[in-house]
Amino acid sequence: MAGPQKGRAEGKLTGLQKAAVILMSIDEEASTRLFTMMREDEIKEISHTMSSLGSIKAEVVENVFSEFLTKISEAGPVVGSMESTERLLERALGKDKVASIMEDISGPVGRTTWDKLNNVSEDTLATYLKNEHPQTVALVLSKVKTQQAAKVLGVLPDELALEVIMRMIAMEPVKREVLVGIEKTLQSEFMSNLAATKKLDSYEMMAEVFNNFDRTTESKFMGLLETRAPDSATRIRELMFTFDDLGSVDAKGIQTLMRNVDKDKLAIALKGASEDMRELFFSNMSERAAKIMQEDMASKGPVRMKDVDEAQMAVVNVARDLAEAGEIMIADNKSEDQLVY
Repeated sequence: MAGPQKGRAEGKLTGLQKAAVILMSIDEEASTRLFTMMREDEIKEISHTMSSLGSIKAEVVENVFSEFLTKISEAGPVVGSMESTERLLERALGKDKVASIMEDISGPVGRTTWDKLNNVSEDTLATYLKNEHPQTVALVLSKVKTQQAAKVLGVLPDELALEVIMRMIAMEPVKREVLVGIEKTLQSEFMSNLAATKKLDSYEMMAEVFNNFDRTTESKFMGLLETRAPDSATRIRELMFTFDDLGSVDAKGIQTLMRNVDKDKLAIALKGASEDMRELFFSNMSERAAKIMQEDMASKGPVRMKDVDEAQMAVVNVARDLAEAGEIMIADNKSEDQLVY
């Protein structure tokens, strides 16, 4: 029968065995976290090595850690870049998941900043560039595709667009350091803001979803969301537009709305509205029209809350279409400014 296995000498350990020594020497929580970062084949390989490692002397373990720390200290400065980040993420998560993460970090897809600018809407890019010096705008537009440059020039203010065109015509070669500086500024300011905007857009999209829930469903999911993610619930609630928000529309706007909305829908919507909202609409009708509307509401008898919700949303949608067309103004109740939807 073979006797106990002698302790291995540190110099004879392979790289895989040294990794096994470190994993077996640290606490279980730390080693577990490391295992979660490995691929299945790596876990199998390191596990097999650990199970066949045998006895390791204390001084060998100490030497392994000493070597590990020495190599870390000799590694030099760590440089973080988009490329290195992407390589590390791909090893852990795979290309499909990494693509969406990198797009959030760097903005629209593309190999360079200039490539990415070609994938940004002309309105968004023009809004950013109109605050820059015309020479900077000319340089940026000279680096993107001609189709994108044409679109952006088309939505810039005329005077600025003409100035940019003149500068593009007379443009001379630009020093590399100037070009790199502008590219870095675009990456750090513009592209990062685009990523943040996506987050905002997701809340706006969800607010639209909640707007289209019936009252019972909205209450249920808002309650669940407030429990799970209260900050998100608050943000969505702030962005939602409801029938009661029409209280911010002036008399002329209410009259315009009533001329465009289905009278039957309005009658059902007002049946479930507050007294203040009813008074807002009645006060902007003639006495005769108000009386007819009240009689119509009474003749409908009991109305399901679901039908009221649908009718109120129909009125809200008409109001938003009118606001978007500039025919009525809807004030934001959460600020002193007025917003046109």
